[in-house]
Amino acid sequence: MLPELKRLIEQMGKDRGIDKEIITEALEAAMLTAARKKLGQNVDIEAHYNDEAGEIEVFQFKTVVDKVLDPETQIAKEEARKTLDEGAEPGDSLGMKIETASFGRIAVQMAKQIIIQRVKDAERDNIFDEYKDRKGELVTGFVQRFEGGSIIVNLGRAEGVVPPIEQIHRETYKRGERIRSYIVDVKKNSKGSQILLSRTHPSFLKALFEVEVPEISEGLIDIVSIAREPGKRGKIAVRAKDKDIDPVGACVGMRGSRVQSVVQELRGEKIDIIPFTEDAPKYVSSALSPAKVNRVFVDDENRTMTVIVPDDQLSLAIGRNGQNVRLAVKLTGWKIDVKSEEMAAAKNEESHESLEKITGIGPAMAEKLFSKGIKSIAMLAAVESEVLSSIPGIGEKTAQQWIDEAGKILDEEASDKKTA
Repeated sequence: MLPELKRLIEQMGKDRGIDKEIITEALEAAMLTAARKKLGQNVDIEAHYNDEAGEIEVFQFKTVVDKVLDPETQIAKEEARKTLDEGAEPGDSLGMKIETASFGRIAVQMAKQIIIQRVKDAERDNIFDEYKDRKGELVTGFVQRFEGGSIIVNLGRAEGVVPPIEQIHRETYKRGERIRSYIVDVKKNSKGSQILLSRTHPSFLKALFEVEVPEISEGLIDIVSIAREPGKRGKIAVRAKDKDIDPVGACVGMRGSRVQSVVQELRGEKIDIIPFTEDAPKYVSSALSPAKVNRVFVDDENRTMTVIVPDDQLSLAIGRNGQNVRLAVKLTGWKIDVKSEEMAAAKNEESHESLEKITGIGPAMAEKLFSKGIKSIAMLAAVESEVLSSIPGIGEKTAQQWIDEAGKILDEEASDKKTA
């Protein structure tokens, strides 16, 4: 059929990474379609690739009969013995080779379309099989084109897509420019395999550090938690499995070389590297870096921390538009209330004054209660009388009176709120 078909099949398989059998099956299917277009849908035909001859051979099968009723599927015994098989008997099925050149231009064109579609399907399956187990990997490609705000990335044999939501705000790319991204998902659909890429995913930051810091890729250092506002700031909490390894120092690198490589890849995104510790107040204090923390009050039940910082550190601790404290919350999982020393002092004074509403509690006693952790009317109402009477200067009778009075004040405040 085609003198160069054998070479064409081998070349196509090599160029597109498709198994030779898939290509020959596509050719056979295409030739069957072309043959039926020429000979009709009811004929019994088969197509086979002849590797030695380098061609697709098409055979039409007819049943040997004494009297022909259907010329498309039957052949007379006399004709069969004369042209095909001298020993042909009624009931035998005999195959006749059909000249493919007789199929006509339209049939051949249809065959070509089938081949193209089968090859595309095979390529799609190959790409899916190659990338389905690569979720979570970094890939480097080149910007090929832009579609509806998405960046289409040439990954070699495959294309990846970075949707607008996975792009870092204010980052711009040009056609042909190198782009590094993170494989979020691989899907198969009617149009082919879709490789979903991201530059905003928190794990993109983790993957970049795994490349830059051998101790992470070797499992000597763990990245415990990641918080990130893409293009602006990111925080990672790290810990070492070996106490002799400084996890923060390893991630920063000599003269900051390692972290700077990550920052450059993220086009200037600031990165804070935090040492992870089971000591929650210490962990939260580190997470608020670069701000300095004076002291921390922990509410385990509500998983909340009140963090007191120097007055000149408040804006640094909170960050622009609350970014620093917001990232610290994401990183640690604790609710964080940041206050300056001045704000804390004002709050303390307010708490003292509220306690002084109770008959018999003056400034000195309010301070004593405050030092024992009883810092509000609500806390006083909730405390056990035995605990309160254990404080020097408070008898059992007085303790119960104060608790009862605190409860009444809370009830009145609640009633006032309802009627307001």
